[in-house]
Amino acid sequence: MHHHYHGMVPDAQAAQPDAHSHDHSHKHDHDHDHQQGDLHYGKGEAGLSVPGLGQRQLIAIEMDVLAKNNALAVHNRDHFEATCQLVLNLVSSPGSGKTTLLCETLRRLEGQRPCAVIEGDQQTSSDADRIRATGVPAIQINTGKGCHLDAKMVHDAYHQLPVQEGGILFIENVGNLVCPASFDLGEKYKVAILSVTEGEEKPLKYPDMFAAAQLMIINKTDLLPHVRFDVERCIENAKRVNPYIQVIQLSATTGEGMDAWLNWLASA
Repeated sequence: MHHHYHGMVPDAQAAQPDAHSHDHSHKHDHDHDHQQGDLHYGKGEAGLSVPGLGQRQLIAIEMDVLAKNNALAVHNRDHFEATCQLVLNLVSSPGSGKTTLLCETLRRLEGQRPCAVIEGDQQTSSDADRIRATGVPAIQINTGKGCHLDAKMVHDAYHQLPVQEGGILFIENVGNLVCPASFDLGEKYKVAILSVTEGEEKPLKYPDMFAAAQLMIINKTDLLPHVRFDVERCIENAKRVNPYIQVIQLSATTGEGMDAWLNWLASA
């Protein structure tokens, strides 16, 4: 469970009518201060602002939701460890090439290590169908309006998968670099996938995700001659957020760098 609020205002008072009376025969003739300035809605303790709710209330709600999720994540981790599963939570923006990379990875691991996939999207089973076409079992989770997978969803999907001992379970999360950062699914590692078409500032714009990730994959490197993307700056930005993050550059399309990724999986 995760709450999102739209039409936010900096505080509850801002949503209330002005206490002073207005002459409604005039159309909004009161003065506005048109000085420009950045708006920051995440400076409070809760990291967000919702009309009518104080920071302590927001923190209490978030702590309750995350506590219930994390308790089930511990339960998931027990299941995964019992079957010696390497469980990875693949996270990224939409369009980073997660599914293409995953399909190529599964093809290369065929006959070497048993794999299974939990696929998360808001709607459709198209990505899970692509996974199943490789011969690997996959369960699709459609989250509806939800913007992330949670531990309960993964728990339910896992018990429908024919997992084999010593395998790899790939969890492909909903395309979103915000909410999935907060939700432990029971995975061993989060792997953040960033394509060269997105921009090297992503780790600074979404620091929570890159701080939580053990590995950043810079994907679609075959497109580097055609885009303005500074690889070194991207790595530098990621290490500013997370000095311990590992980085692999690859192209799932050409295969360049895939060996480094497979070696990382073998030693993870």
